[in-house]
Amino acid sequence: MGKIIAIANQKGGVGKTTTAINLAASLAVLEHKTLLVDADPQANSTSGVGFDPKNIKTSIYECIIDGVEPRDIILNTQTPNLDLLPAHIDLVGAEIEMINLPNREKMMKLAIGKIKDDYDFIIVDCSPSLGLVTVNSLTAADSVIIPVQCEYFALEGLGKLLNTIKIVQNRLNPELQIEGILLTMYDIRLRLSNQVVEEVKTHFQQMVFDTIIQRNTKLGEAPSFGETIIMHDASSKGSVNYLNLAREILQKNELTRLNEAEKIINITEEDNA
Repeated sequence: MGKIIAIANQKGGVGKTTTAINLAASLAVLEHKTLLVDADPQANSTSGVGFDPKNIKTSIYECIIDGVEPRDIILNTQTPNLDLLPAHIDLVGAEIEMINLPNREKMMKLAIGKIKDDYDFIIVDCSPSLGLVTVNSLTAADSVIIPVQCEYFALEGLGKLLNTIKIVQNRLNPELQIEGILLTMYDIRLRLSNQVVEEVKTHFQQMVFDTIIQRNTKLGEAPSFGETIIMHDASSKGSVNYLNLAREILQKNELTRLNEAEKIINITEEDNA
């Protein structure tokens, strides 16, 4: 049975979609069958792996609202082992249409539950809000990754998100765990970046991933080509960072296929990144 990981932060511009796309691709490259679920009406994950949202006729919206079978609309990407459940702008209207539905917070869980056994990992790119679609994503998920950018307002709104997660845990999904807080957009040259890293690690300690995603031009370029960072430039710093994140998640979930010696080497590589 696959593990469902939501990538969530109601604050925009924190590297949420970049993380969803490239973590999913990295897990796929490491030979784990992975599904990327685009649960954001902006459909950036859909375009980021090479599909034009304008050409998407059936999306996760129809799965949630109309009960369309997810298997019928899943798309194969250029990356081996990586599939996509696409989004469309219609998803904006899902929150209004779900208001009067019974179990409205569990519609995505019902949809994704049908295909959970088909994958090792299902990565859900949430919208930058704490609306009903995001609550649906958290209710469907086994765990959540929270991207936090290494900038001045890094902790702004984080308390509200953690409170929402706690409410979901108490009322809708008691099994939901925080997979980790991921520091993104790190620039080693900036004192501010280092201060934010220190502050976040002081506040949240073991909840923070060891892997930090550094600022990288190639990460910004890749979506414009409809490619993951691994397809765009496998040797770039961004690619190495996300592969290290994938390895860290695999080790945390005891799913790694590495032996003990290889684990030690990988940890050393992360420290030097």
